[in-house]
Amino acid sequence: MNQRERIIRLWFDMWLQQKDLGIDDIFTEDVIYIESWSPQYENRITVKHWFEEWNTRGKVLAWTIKQFFHKNNQTICEWYFKNRMDNGSVEEFDGLSLIEWTDGNKIKLLKEFGCNLNRYNPYENSDEPQFRSEKANWF
Repeated sequence: MNQRERIIRLWFDMWLQQKDLGIDDIFTEDVIYIESWSPQYENRITVKHWFEEWNTRGKVLAWTIKQFFHKNNQTICEWYFKNRMDNGSVEEFDGLSLIEWTDGNKIKLLKEFGCNLNRYNPYENSDEPQFRSEKANWF
């Protein structure tokens, strides 16, 4: 396993353990972190605050890495994610993280993309699409 993959695994483990195991060591001071549903954190201090605050009201149940792709100073990580919030709501989805690295292997940009697990074929019963009437989850 290469160093960049170890760093990404450490970040996911921090969420699973609900402990800061080295946020200062893996992110640049001016990191930009964009969640799949729009929040954007524009420095390491804010990323740390988000991590600590979020873990007071929820728990990551699974964040499983499926595969990595590396090219130059970028990594794409495919994953499955599931959490439970203290109010009882549960979220789960597949996703990707696009990560840009410094020469010293610190994360300077992390952008997440999500994909709903509640999939279906709108052409299964007709040549005309039959879309569900439920609200779409945009990740």
